[in-house]
Amino acid sequence: MGYEVLVVVALVLHFGFLAYLAVGGYLAWWWPRTIWLHLITAGWGVTVVVASLTCPLTDLERWARAGAGQSVPDTGFIDRYLTGVIYPEDHVWTARIVLGAVVVVSWTGFVLRWRRRRAQQQARISGQAATYR
Repeated sequence: MGYEVLVVVALVLHFGFLAYLAVGGYLAWWWPRTIWLHLITAGWGVTVVVASLTCPLTDLERWARAGAGQSVPDTGFIDRYLTGVIYPEDHVWTARIVLGAVVVVSWTGFVLRWRRRRAQQQARISGQAATYR
């Protein structure tokens, strides 16, 4: 039973990682400190794609499935659960480009919001300094 739980945990973590990859930059608009976690997440996502690495969560899922006596998939998480389900099989690169564009838009919005907050803080500080003179 423990191996089956590990399979589920690996799948949930994988879905969570991909969801955070897609929306983490937008979450940083409200929680700016989380941008660092999103930069790391996006960096890992790009590294896995560019270097054709196997994600450790995929290895965990395969190991747990083998331990549970289940069939072990020869494809990765995205190929097995997303390709052909969320987007057509022949549009893998289109999906990657769209996801990349979503991330870039979120980061652009983050930078614009951060600059506006900083300018507002500077204006408040300048206003307070003028009051004390």
